[in-house]
This record gives sequence, structure tokens and C-alpha cells, in this order.
Amino acid sequence: MQIVWEYRQLLLGGVRITLIVTVLAAVVAVLMSFASGLARESRHRILRVPAIIYVELFRGTSLLAQLFWLFFVLPSFGIELPALACGVLAIGLCNGAYGSEIVRGALRSVPRGQREAAIALNYSPAQSFRLIVLPQAARVMAPLFGSLFIEILKASSLVSLITLPDLTFQAKNIILVHLNTTAVLSTVLVVYFVIALFISGGAQRIERALSRGVDHTAG
Repeated sequence: MQIVWEYRQLLLGGVRITLIVTVLAAVVAVLMSFASGLARESRHRILRVPAIIYVELFRGTSLLAQLFWLFFVLPSFGIELPALACGVLAIGLCNGAYGSEIVRGALRSVPRGQREAAIALNYSPAQSFRLIVLPQAARVMAPLFGSLFIEILKASSLVSLITLPDLTFQAKNIILVHLNTTAVLSTVLVVYFVIALFISGGAQRIERALSRGVDHTAG
């Protein structure tokens, strides 16, 4: 573990990049999940068709290929993005396509009677969604989005392939110099696991909070 201590600042810098990529990609994923999920439920083809194309494209192709396309191919069209932006967009857009199914499934889990009751109470579509549908769907979404965020964390290691100095990138550089894989990779494994535990714990706390809110209202 002496090597890990000696290069602790380098590894901490890598952890910082990993967290930045994970958080920003998660934001992109959530936004795209809701945008595409709601659009796919729309009756209007002008909204539904582009959303379907987006989801099928990003679910049907490799995340690594998407990342390389943004970083290596996009500049040939005159658009050159920093490595961080490429990593965040690729991971966020890809996982947003999967998150679209989370949103759709959660919205469809709300009983139709709840929507009909909102209509009977003269709620507007926006009021019905905000006050009736979304609070119930959020309980279903919370644990699933927690799992999605962990997938985003794991996918963040791919940014090391486009020279972004995340935790995996720094670990590989240390190994190239010292040829000591056991201590370095074990440390990396533990760090990813600890971050994943925090994500999982946060999702569970949010789910419990949403459940308490619903139970309290029902009571």
C-alpha cells in the first residue's frame, strides 16, 4: 500500500474527475430520461417519433462507440468538444435512453382511476401530472434511478480511453511505472464500491422519504 500512499494526490485527483463525470452524466441522463419518456407517451408524432429514434439509437449501439464517435469523429464535422464534455454527453445520453423506460414504466404504473379522478376534479393535465401522477410514479422511479446512477458510475471509467484523467486513468499510469497491480487496483475497486454504496444509500433514503410522504397523506 506504500505505492497508493505515495500517489494519493494523483488518485484523489482521479476520484474528483470520476465524481464530476458521474454527477454531470447523471444530470444529463435524468433530463433525457424524462424528456424522452414523456415524449414517447405523447399522442403527437412530432414528439414521439424523435424520442423513439433517440432511444433505439443509443440503446442499440455501444457506449464505447458513441464515446469514440463524439471524441474522434465529431471534430471532422467542425465540432470539437473537450474530453470531459464528450464523456458526460456519451454516458448521459446512453443511460438516458435506458432511463426513458424507467420513466415510462413508472408513469404507466399509476392506476388509470387516479387520472380519471383528477379529471373529475377538473384538474388541468399539468396539475394532474404534478399532483397525482408524478408523486406516485416517483416512488417507483427512485430505486431504479439509483441503479441507473451506479451504472453511470461504472461507465465513467471509459473516459480514461479518451485521455481524461479519472481514477482508472491514473491507476493505469501508476501501474505502468511500478508494475504493481494488486495494491493499486484493489484501492480502485474499493473506491468505486464506496461511491456506489453512497449512491445506493441515497436512493434508498429518497425512496423512504417519498413513501412516508404518501403514507402520511393517505392517513
